[in-house]
Parts: sequence; C-alpha cells; structure tokens
Amino acid sequence: MTIEVRVPTLGESVTEATVATWFKKPGDAVAVDEMLCELETDKVTVEVPSPSAGVMGEIVAAEGETVGVNALLATITAGEGTAPAPAPAAAPAPAAAPAASGGSVDVMVPTLGESVTEATVSTWFKQVGESVAQDEMLCELETDKVSVEVPAPAAGVLAEIVAPEGATVDASAKLAVISGAAAGATMAPAAVAAAPGTATTTGKDVANAPSAEKAMAEAGLSAGQVSGTGRDGRIMKEDVARAVATASAPAPAAAVPSPAAQAPRAPVAAQDEAREERVRMTRLRQTIAKRLKDAQNAAAILTTFNEVDMTEVMALRNEYKELFLKKHGVKLGFMSFFTKACCHALKEVPEVNAEIDGTDIVYKNFVHMGVAAGTPQGLVVPVIRDADAMSFADIEKAIAEKGKRARDGKLSMAEMQGGTFTISNGGVYGSLMSSPILNPPQSGILGMHKIQDRPMAINGEVKIRPMMYLALSYDHRIVDGKGAVTFLVRVKEALEDPRRLLMDL
Repeated sequence: MTIEVRVPTLGESVTEATVATWFKKPGDAVAVDEMLCELETDKVTVEVPSPSAGVMGEIVAAEGETVGVNALLATITAGEGTAPAPAPAAAPAPAAAPAASGGSVDVMVPTLGESVTEATVSTWFKQVGESVAQDEMLCELETDKVSVEVPAPAAGVLAEIVAPEGATVDASAKLAVISGAAAGATMAPAAVAAAPGTATTTGKDVANAPSAEKAMAEAGLSAGQVSGTGRDGRIMKEDVARAVATASAPAPAAAVPSPAAQAPRAPVAAQDEAREERVRMTRLRQTIAKRLKDAQNAAAILTTFNEVDMTEVMALRNEYKELFLKKHGVKLGFMSFFTKACCHALKEVPEVNAEIDGTDIVYKNFVHMGVAAGTPQGLVVPVIRDADAMSFADIEKAIAEKGKRARDGKLSMAEMQGGTFTISNGGVYGSLMSSPILNPPQSGILGMHKIQDRPMAINGEVKIRPMMYLALSYDHRIVDGKGAVTFLVRVKEALEDPRRLLMDL
C-alpha cells in the first residue's frame, strides 16, 4: 500500500513553504514518526514526520522547491521494512541510555536566544500521568522578551514535572520527565544539547538552510560566527538574524531588582487586604518597568507638542484604499504615512535618529523603525528594519505581520532589537494627548493620538477639521530644542501635504 506524505498545516496566514532538507532518500527504510524532511516558512521551521512505517518511495518535492499547504511531498510503501530505522549517526546513544522500550526522556529548556540566561515557567498544558504525543506542547516559558513553547521530544507519559508554574529556570535546566518513550526518541535532546555549530563533525552532513546561507552572505557573516539551532547544528534563517542583532545590540540591561530591594509597601488595613488580589509580575512586565525607569534616570527627557490637520491624508487614503488593497493585499492605514514622514524628517534632523555611547554620539545612516504595540502580556516594540527604503505597501505589510506576531506572543528577540526611532500610537485607545517615554538607547519617540474634529481658523474662516496632537519626546543631551521642533514641524508638513513626500521636500 502506498502512503502519501503531504505538507502539514503551517499556521495562521502561512500558505506555502520551501523544502529545506530531506533526511531520507528513495529506498531507505523509515519508522512511524521518523523525520523525513524539513520545511521552511517565513516564520518557522517545520519537520515532517513519517505517517507510516515502510520504505521511502518517490520524492515529489525536491530540496529548494516551494510547496503549498497539503501539497504532495513524497510517497511511502507501507508494510515493508517496518523495523524502526537506526538512530542517526549524528546522535550516538549515551552510555546510560535507557532500554529500547519503556525508557524515559528528559524535557530540557530549549534555546532561549543570545543574552537570555533564564526563563519563568508560566503555564503547564499537561499534568503528571497524562499521555503526550511527540511535538505536543507541554508548557510555555516566559523570558523578559518573548514567550517560548516547549514541545514534547518524544511520545509517552508525563511522569514528573521538575519545574512547576512560576519557577525560574536557567537555560540548561530540566523541566520534566517523559516515561515510556522509545530509545530513539532520547537522541533528540542529545542532539539539541550538543554544542552549536558542530554539524560538520557529526556523522551526517546536513547543509545549512538556503535562506540562512543567503542571509549570512548579505550580512557578511561566516558559518563559524553563527550558532545553529536546527537539526544536527544546522544554521537557520532566524539564527542569522539573532547573530546580526546581537552584534549591533547594546549590552543587556541589568536584572530587575527583587521586590525586597524596592521601597516598602504602605500599610494596608486588614479588612482591605482580605479583598486584594496579589499576582506575580510577569518577566516581560518587570523588564518594561525596569527599562522605562532606566530611561527616566539616564536621559534628559523633554517633550515638544504640535498638531496636524489630517484632512489631506484622510482624503488620499479614502481615494486609493480600495485600489491599494486590491493590488497589495493589505489595507492602507495611517501608520505608513507617519513612518514615511518620520523617515523624511530624520534625514534633516539626524540627531533624533542617533544614540549616546559613552562620550560619543552614534549617528545612524538608516532607520530601523520601532512600532510600539500593546499586547495582553504588555507593551512590546517590534522593529521594521530599513523602513526608510521601504514602500507604503511594504511598511503596511510589515506592520500588520509584526503586530499579529506580537499579539500572539510569537515575536523573537531579534525582531525587537536594533531600533533607532519609535512611533507609539495611543490614539487607538482614545488618548487625546500624552508624553511618551524614550525607548533606550534611542533618542526620540513620536506619540500619535486620537483624531478629533475641532474648529480651526482657515484663511480667516472657522472650519471643522480632523486634528491630531503630536508629541515628540527626545533626549535633550544630544537633541536641542531647535532640532526637536524642526523634526516635528517637518512631520506636520509632510502629513498636511503628502505630495512633499513624493517630491522629497
């Protein structure tokens, strides 16, 4: 009987993937759930397991080919060669490996990213005694940047939870134990725990992901400068992005002081305390609090205000929004106009796009635009890299994709590092005016607010116009008042007459 191997569900809004690596070739014996190939999407890497034991037949989609969801990848002739395939040479069994059946597998903390040394166990999806399938999500970890889901390395029964909810674990800690797993399944943790970048020393030579090779070439990095987290130390696209971000990112902030080291809490009446609810701050919320307070302590923050008449932007948007959506597949919003206007103004006032490093001022000849986004977990600032070189459509697509990933808690650390300037839109929540706080080490942040009809004097007549207050908070240590006001005026001019953006005026 012939079994078809098809592309699995790739996730929300992901419709296609690239075949990165085949681990089997026609004629090889395969076991049930043994990994056959690896697919790459623009968001994640997906391993495709064998749906049946048998012999590998035809490979329909070759390496490097782009395939859609449910596309045919290969065929397997079932009922032949059903003996489990031997473990890959890249992961030899350790001396204390368990027996072939009824063994146990340790669930370890996965790779958390550069400069992240610990995480907090936020949620366990399984309880002790429950059966688990391979790659089924066991728990979720929370770092000061992102949430990390931990999949089961093997099928079996969850025998022990070593790190309960709320526990803080380091990057090499054991989280749980799965019993009743096959011995072959214990090879995966061994391979993951191996030193990064050792793919060339394993028994199986697996090439780096094609997208990773391209990204390394563009960034001028060699394979030795990137730590691979893929199968057998294979370098993935996100590994390259992490290496690039680490090279340009400032040193990580110091740990948040423990509650005991902070100011004591004011006395509370007993009858009131009984009606209170105490909830531990998430690591993300602790980091937000620490960074914002550091910004106030370190920078000389000053805010200047102006207002912009949104008539022309709204008219332009209403005129072209249907054509824009039809051609580019994304809605035309206000954020692309503000992003373009800020990039234009930053060229004229470069100190707003700079940062202080000791006694030096570092001017950025590019714009990596941070777009603040509110999520159920707290405020995050995904970065749109090289926004100054992007079109309106590219900016809108990037904002939509980053915003969704932020709300889903799927942003990587690399996607939130390296920003040079930030835009924060409090208007979506109804804010009429506010004074935003800098996102260090940046020297400027633009606050957008609610659009509200107000009476304005236009050529000696009172007319109702859609107005928005703008606020620029800046570091007065390197940005003078003249520069800050000039920046905000240029943003106002570009928005009130969008044609200036096309003419570079």
